[in-house]
Amino acid sequence: MTAARLRRACLALEGAEETFPFGPETSVFKVAGKMFALSALKAKPPMRISLKCEPDLAEGLRAAHAAIGPGYHLNKRHWNTVTLDGSLDERMVIEMIEDSYDLVVAKLPKATQAELGWLS
Repeated sequence: MTAARLRRACLALEGAEETFPFGPETSVFKVAGKMFALSALKAKPPMRISLKCEPDLAEGLRAAHAAIGPGYHLNKRHWNTVTLDGSLDERMVIEMIEDSYDLVVAKLPKATQAELGWLS
């Protein structure tokens, strides 16, 4: 997965924005001001992305995939860092991005969720 593809996947989600609170080298993707993804997109390969994850699922993903580990400099119970070394299917990475986004949106006020088109 390229940096451009990763950026597009994150920004394709409703209300997502890219910010740089940690400096120009680290992209932080947020929805309603809350982070759902973090990546140094210009880093030397392999790139890494940190994503929020339900704790039990996070442990299972780590056990099943060498490219998925505890969140680097994040709450290791709720975040995974995924190494994009080609060992994971791109669709799986996109689904993990979408899951991270959904976990964040689920904690937002109902009015914000409705603005994002998240409530049916």
